[in-house]
Amino acid sequence: MQQDSSHAVLITGSTSGIGLAIAHCFARAGHHVMLHGLATPEEGRALCEAFSGYAGKVGFSSANIAEEQGCVQLAADTREAIGNPSVLINNAGIQFTAPAHEFPTDKWHQILAINLSAGFFLSRELLPAMRAGNWGRIINIASVHGLVASENKAAYCAAKHGLVGLTKVLALENADAGITANAICPGWVETPLIQPQIESIAREQQIDIESARAQLVGAKQPLARATGPEAIAELALYLCGSFAGTITGAALPVDGGWSAQ
Repeated sequence: MQQDSSHAVLITGSTSGIGLAIAHCFARAGHHVMLHGLATPEEGRALCEAFSGYAGKVGFSSANIAEEQGCVQLAADTREAIGNPSVLINNAGIQFTAPAHEFPTDKWHQILAINLSAGFFLSRELLPAMRAGNWGRIINIASVHGLVASENKAAYCAAKHGLVGLTKVLALENADAGITANAICPGWVETPLIQPQIESIAREQQIDIESARAQLVGAKQPLARATGPEAIAELALYLCGSFAGTITGAALPVDGGWSAQ
């Protein structure tokens, strides 16, 4: 990271899964973290208490980033809780699957709003201060679906491809100001979200859980092993470090070879 300084880090969608792993990773490294997600004030306080053992400050916001005003509110909440963020990690995302010709309009708009537009609005809100400070990091947690497509994921693929494109533009526009922008593109990640799919395969085919996991992941990935959330977190931390200062505009797959096919 920038010489001997702690940074204020905003991570959207950080109440669980990849986002929470990223938050713990940055907090362990001594940085101030802003947690965000759908949670009650009580749940938010409990989340913050889990960070009490770290040296840095921690805050929480439940701002609705599906709306532009919610993104403005999240930026304001972050400045109040931990200071002006010089690291923005756009991690929040939702999914819905259906064939394009049957895709519900509300789901299309909702997925694009959270998976793509929120990243734009937050970047626009925070970039002026990053530029003034001549240092900043924007890390967009995209997906392998920002690089390749799968059936029944029209909105998700459109949003994640868009996020990769946005990342490249932000990298070009801010290369003069010590700011890098990169996208991390995970394939299968070991989170609670994939467990029901694994259990369903195990039931239907009467095989054990590990065989079902390998079958689910191996259907797309030559390396049939899901990535741990901590691996995504450590890569995000690396991208904020001094050795990554010339990595910008990249879409980095962490996908077991999925996108290499």
